[in-house]
Amino acid sequence: MAHFYLAASLDDASAELTGEEARHAAQVARLRAGERVVVGDGRGRVADAEAVSVARDRVLLDVHALREEPEPSPRIVLVQALAKGGRDEAAIQAATELGVAAVVPWQAARSVSRWTGPKAVTGVERWASIVREAGKQSMRPWAAAVRPLATTADLERLAADASVLLLEPAAELPLLEAGLPADRAIVLVVGPEGGIAPEERERLESAGATAVRLGPLVLRTSTAGPAALAALAARLDLWR
Repeated sequence: MAHFYLAASLDDASAELTGEEARHAAQVARLRAGERVVVGDGRGRVADAEAVSVARDRVLLDVHALREEPEPSPRIVLVQALAKGGRDEAAIQAATELGVAAVVPWQAARSVSRWTGPKAVTGVERWASIVREAGKQSMRPWAAAVRPLATTADLERLAADASVLLLEPAAELPLLEAGLPADRAIVLVVGPEGGIAPEERERLESAGATAVRLGPLVLRTSTAGPAALAALAARLDLWR
């Protein structure tokens, strides 16, 4: 499989890699002039390209074929509660590979892991690195975004403009039967190890969110989001 890189610039004639992308191509992948790679700009443009010159700080490529992919619609956002043991990171990595448009770290009431002070910044930076690498591995034309650490109040505001679905094992409504207006983004909310606290569920449902269940089994916080995303992608025909 061809290597995939995110280009600093990309048009129908040429592309350029800089910074970490150039360093990885030159020193880790040992890209050489004349070799073929796939490059994208993270905004739908993807090209088959050939390396012309390779240095650790700059790689120049000739573009042989450029295509533009439309952004998947509707956009699906994963709100992932902070969890211990790297389970939250496993969730966002898999969700990125499955096509989520954005991930949002959530400081839930029952989150054992806490991002306070500088950790609110470094945590988002780490998630951004995980999402970036997962996006490159899956060769996504559209890069996933990582949003700032959210509170429950932030999630309440999301419900005003999006279809917010709370993944709750005890919910009566199955995920695949939930109403999903075509003109709204879909926001999947996954709680931490102990689940979404009753007071959080009440606040979010009062704001317009809907509690849904995936099926008869109780999934881990690292599994629920990717499983829901895959089910919705099939329902909405996003994997054409």
